[in-house]
Amino acid sequence: MSPGQALVDGYDLVIFDLDGVVYLGTEPVPGAVDAVNRLRERATPLVYATNNAARRPDEVALLLTGLGVPARADEVLTSPQAAAALLAERLPPGGKVLVVGTDALRTEATGVGLTVVDSADDKPDAVVQGYGPRVGWPELAEACVAVRAGALWVATNADRTLPSVRGPLPGNGSLVAALATALDRQPDEVVGKPAPTLFERAAQRTHASRPLVVGDRLDTDIEGAVRAGMASLLVLTGVSTPADVLAAPPHHRPTHLAADLSGLFTVDSGTEGWRVRRHEAGLELAGDGTPIAALRALCAAAWAGDAPPAAVTAGSPGALAALRELGLQELA
Repeated sequence: MSPGQALVDGYDLVIFDLDGVVYLGTEPVPGAVDAVNRLRERATPLVYATNNAARRPDEVALLLTGLGVPARADEVLTSPQAAAALLAERLPPGGKVLVVGTDALRTEATGVGLTVVDSADDKPDAVVQGYGPRVGWPELAEACVAVRAGALWVATNADRTLPSVRGPLPGNGSLVAALATALDRQPDEVVGKPAPTLFERAAQRTHASRPLVVGDRLDTDIEGAVRAGMASLLVLTGVSTPADVLAAPPHHRPTHLAADLSGLFTVDSGTEGWRVRRHEAGLELAGDGTPIAALRALCAAAWAGDAPPAAVTAGSPGALAALRELGLQELA
C-alpha cells in the first residue's frame, strides 16, 4: 500500500462475509452501512459471499437494501448455490435430494433440475444439509437413514456457531456434528467457506485480479481466503477475538486487521506507537497508540515465533489500557 493510500485502493473487488461483518441477525453492524455505501460511491465492485443457508440471494439482497445497503441478487453468492451446483455435477438430471434446511436450499436444488424429497423412504441419491432455525430431530433422523442407505452427504458449511446480537449461537456445523455423531462419519463434501469455491466464483464473476476478502471468522473467511490465494481483512465485529488472532496458525492469519469496516479506508494500517519485546514468558507491549495497532504489533511478534505467547504483559500505562480494550488483560 502506497503512502496516503486507503487500504481498499489496493484491490479491485471486495468480497464481504455478511453475518458478523455487515449485519448481526437482522441488525446492521455499527458503521457497516456507511462503509459499504462509501464503497458504492467509489464504484468499488462488491460481492457478498455467505455460508448462511437460510436465505435465497434475492432475500439477502432485500435484507441488505432494507438495512440501507442497496444490493442486487446477482451480487450475492451463497453456500446453497455452491451445494446445488455440486449436486448437479454429481447426480443425473432429476436426481433425488433430501433437503435438511430451509426453503432457500430447496429452491436452489430444484433450480438446477434436481428433485427434492422429504423422506428416506423415497431413496434419495443425496442429502444436502444447511442451517435452518427450525431444523430438528425428524429431519436429522431422515437424513441419518438416507446416508446410511448410501446417499451422498453434502453440507453447505461447517460453521459451529453463527453470530447474533445475543452472542454466538449454534450454527450448521453443530447440526452436522449431531448427524456425524449418529453416523460415526463426516460429510462427503462441505462446500461453504473455508472451501475457496465462493471466493473463486466471486472473482470470476467480476473478472477481478486483486480481490480482498473481508470476514469476522478465522476458521472460515480467513482460511478460505488463504486457500484461494487472496488477501484478507479480519474485522473484530463478529466471532473471532483478538486472543484468537494472536494464537492463529499460519492458515488462519489475515493479511490485514481492523476493528470494523472503517479500516477499509484507513491510510495507515501499521503498528505506530507500539513496540513489542519477546521474553521467556511471552510478549511485552509498550508505548501508546490505538488498540488495533497494538494488536497488529503483537501479532507480528507472535507469528514470528514458533508458538503462541504464553503471556502478554504491559510495559506502559497505554499498553495496559490497550490490552484491556482488546480483551487480552487475562494474558497480562
